Formats: sequence, structure tokens, C-alpha cells
Amino acid sequence: MLRLDPDDPTPPYEQLRRQLGDLITAGRLAPGDRLPPLRQLAGDLGVAVGTVARTYRELEQEGRLVSRRGGGTRVAAGRPAATDRRRLLTGMVDEFVERARGLGFSDDEIVRTLGGSLPLGDPDRR
Repeated sequence: MLRLDPDDPTPPYEQLRRQLGDLITAGRLAPGDRLPPLRQLAGDLGVAVGTVARTYRELEQEGRLVSRRGGGTRVAAGRPAATDRRRLLTGMVDEFVERARGLGFSDDEIVRTLGGSLPLGDPDRR
């Protein structure tokens, strides 16, 4: 479910923080769900334990995770607000546009392509 891209210039802890935050916002990680222990997740991803610890710590400071000694790390109670979901989608769009521009596509090409790839009347494409 989680993966780190070694070619991405974004630091691994930030890639992981973003992915876990997105899973929480989307509701794929529900309040009370337990996250893997630091050492286990670090081993699975091939990163240092400190990388995972920093990710968990930052998400805890944001109020998205709760850690208890002996109880592990769990998703904090409360549902993501609609504004969190909008912010998530906006961030995804921003990343896409930035990447497309970096590849030399014009804003006009990006808008035309996005508009053409969202046939809102076709329920099978949602």
C-alpha cells in the first residue's frame, strides 16, 4: 500500500507522510486503525527507523495519529473534513500540473487534456 520512489527528489519521510495523510483523508485508514511498528515499516520500505519515526511524529503533531507506549501508533479519532478532501485533490492537481509543465506541456494543453479525460456523463469513468 505504501511505497517510496527513489527517483523522487522529495525526501522519503515526506513521501511517506503524504501517502499516510492521503490514506487517512480518503478514509482508507480509519480512526483507531493501528499502523505498523516503526521497525517493521522501516524494514518493509528499506529506510532507516528514524525516517518512519519522523513521519509518525509529524502526523501526530498534525493530530492525525496518536502514539502510546505499548499501544502502538493509531489513526486519531475524528473524520476528515470535506475541506481536507478538497485540499488533497487540489494538491494532487498542483503536483500533476507542475510535473506536466516540467515536461514542457503548455497550460492550454494541460487544461484541454484534463477536460477531455473527465467525461462527467459517463458513470463508468468515475
